[in-house]
Amino acid sequence: MSSHLNLQEWFGGIDIYLFDQVLKGRLVPGMRLLDAGCGGGRNLNYFFRSSFEVCAVDESAESIEQVRALAKWFAPHLSSENFRVEPVEAISFPDADFDVVISSAVLHFARDDEHWRQMVREMWRVLKPGGIFFARLASTIGIENQIEHLAGRRYRLPDGSTRFLVDEQMLMSTTESLGGEWLEPFKTVVVQNIRSMSNWVVRKS
Repeated sequence: MSSHLNLQEWFGGIDIYLFDQVLKGRLVPGMRLLDAGCGGGRNLNYFFRSSFEVCAVDESAESIEQVRALAKWFAPHLSSENFRVEPVEAISFPDADFDVVISSAVLHFARDDEHWRQMVREMWRVLKPGGIFFARLASTIGIENQIEHLAGRRYRLPDGSTRFLVDEQMLMSTTESLGGEWLEPFKTVVVQNIRSMSNWVVRKS
């Protein structure tokens, strides 16, 4: 039981597919990492505790305060300026500033195609050449007959929520236009009668 508790304390609520990138040795201590749309910081425990240079943005001031509190506890050497109240489409960090950019369950809240592209462009802008972009986002894959099309790429999901949904072709063409290189095969998990979640893991060439 104690080892289980230690794992929980060490990794918190980290996304299992982000944890997979850690296990594969792609995310290593010393890297400068941005969680874009961080929420309350559920993905950050391990990175705070493992000597990553962690930064985060979220449009919610309450969320950023939660992340600052986590940082004070686990990584008090980090400046509070690393954690900023701002939307993903208007990141104030400079170009090519990060080795890793995380976008976990954020892009499917895009209002429309242009908003989605703005968010992707900003996250790509702050990523260093050779850096890793990790995104987990809702898609149409495997639930095409269970979703209701509303407008553009916005759909009503089986659980009643409304999301901006991508598909494989969109992510493939976007990766090519960005000049990115896929690090993982395109993976999708269908959550029964709720949603479909896809992984987009690429390197900035």
